[in-house]
Amino acid sequence: MSTKNQTRRKFIATAATGAVASVMAPMAFAGKQGEQPVEKPTVIPKSAFGANDRIRVAVLGINGRGESHISTAMGQPNIVVATLCDPDMNILKAKAKSFEDKYKQKVAIEQDFRKVYEDKNIDAVTLATPNHWHALHTIYACQAGKDVYVEKPATHNVAEGRKMIEAAYKYNRIVQHGVQLRSSVAIREAIQHLRNGLIGRVYMSRGLVYRWRPDIGNKGISNVPEGLNYDLWCGPAPMAPFTQNLVHYNWHWHWNYGNGDVGNQGIHETDLCMWGLDVGLPERITSMGGKFLWDDCKEVPEVQTSIYHYPKEKKIIQFEVRNWCTNLEDGAGVGNIFYGDKGYLVVKGYGTYETYLGEKREKGPARSESGEMELHFANWFDAIRKRDMSIQNGPVETGHLSSALAHLGNISYRLGLQLDFDPVAERFYGNGSFDANNMLSRDYRQPYIMPEKI
Repeated sequence: MSTKNQTRRKFIATAATGAVASVMAPMAFAGKQGEQPVEKPTVIPKSAFGANDRIRVAVLGINGRGESHISTAMGQPNIVVATLCDPDMNILKAKAKSFEDKYKQKVAIEQDFRKVYEDKNIDAVTLATPNHWHALHTIYACQAGKDVYVEKPATHNVAEGRKMIEAAYKYNRIVQHGVQLRSSVAIREAIQHLRNGLIGRVYMSRGLVYRWRPDIGNKGISNVPEGLNYDLWCGPAPMAPFTQNLVHYNWHWHWNYGNGDVGNQGIHETDLCMWGLDVGLPERITSMGGKFLWDDCKEVPEVQTSIYHYPKEKKIIQFEVRNWCTNLEDGAGVGNIFYGDKGYLVVKGYGTYETYLGEKREKGPARSESGEMELHFANWFDAIRKRDMSIQNGPVETGHLSSALAHLGNISYRLGLQLDFDPVAERFYGNGSFDANNMLSRDYRQPYIMPEKI
C-alpha cells in the first residue's frame, strides 16, 4: 500500500473518534436497504487520458474569492476557465470583460447555475459563493457529474457535511475543500514534526483569527439592484427584503448566510487545529463572546472564545476571534499554536512555522514557503485526472470536520450553554440538546432544498 493510501486510511480511522467513520461507513458505502453499496471510485491510469487531458472549469461566485479561483486555475497547465457564473449580471459582464482583456480569450457567462450543471462541456466547478450555498452547490455539481473545488467553509451547518460526503462517493467525484494550507510545503513539514514528537506529546492547539473588521453601519432596506437575481442569491436562505447590509460581502456577519469569522477566515485554523492534534469532533463545547465595539447590523460576535474538549484523548482546542486592536502571539495574528510537553510550534498564516523548545524556548526548526494556493489547485486537478481521492490534500471529509467544529462553537455561543456532543452520532445530548440539535441543520427555502436522497 502506498504512503498516500496509508495516510488517507489513517485519517479516516483516526477521525472515527470524531465523525468520519460514521459518515463514511453507513452513508457513503453501505447504501440503503435493497440498494447496491457505493464503491470507492476506480483509479483510472493516467495513460488512459492520453495527451488531451484538458479540464474545462466553471467558476461560480466571482465577486471576491472567485477572482483568485479564476487566476489560479488559469495558471495551471491544460486548464481552461470556460464559464463564469454569478447571480449578479453586472458583475458577470464586468468580470468577463476583464477576463477577456487579460487572457485574450472568450468566456461564457451564466446567471443561473442550473445551466452550468446542464452543460456537458464543463468538467469541474469551483465554488466561491456565499456560505449558505456551498453544500447544495457541491451536491448539485456531483449529481451532474462535475468535480468540485469548494471554498471554506464547506458547509453552512453540521448536517450538510454528511450529505456532501455521500454525494462525493456516490457519484465518484473529486471534491476538494479550499483550505490551501493543507498543500503548503512548510505546513505539511510542521505537521510531520508534530507527528514525530519534536515538541513532545501534543495536548493543546489554539486557533487565532485576529482580523480588522470595522463598523459596517446599517444601510436599511432598499430596492433590489437592476441586474441582480435576488432569488438566486438567497437560494436556500429566507428571501428577506433586500439590503446592502448583505450584498456582496457583509453577509458573512449574518447567520442566515454566513458563520462569523470562526466560519470564515477561521476554517483554515479549525482545520489545522484538528489536523495537528490528530482529532475529529469534540465531546464538549463552550463558547462565549459578543459585540463590544460597534452598534452596527452585524449579528455575529466581534469577540469570541470557544473551547473544544477531548476528554478521552486528553486534548483541547482553544479558538479565539478578535475583530479590532489586539496584540500578536509570538508574531501570529492569523494562525495556530500547538503545545507539547517539550515545546510549542507556531504557525503564521498559510506558509510559515516556527518552533520553540524547552523551558528556555530555544529556537528549533522553522520554515517559510509560499505558493500554497497554486499547489492546492494543482493537487485537485491531479486527483481529477487520476480519478483518485486518496491523493487529495483537502478531501471532502476534512471540509465537513473543519466546518463542523466552527458550527459547534457557534451553536454553543448562540445558546449561551456548555454542550455535550456525541462525535460519532453527531448529535448533542444532555442540557440544551433539544435546541442545539435543531441548529445542526436549517430550514431550506423551496425549490433550493437539501435532497433527502442524494
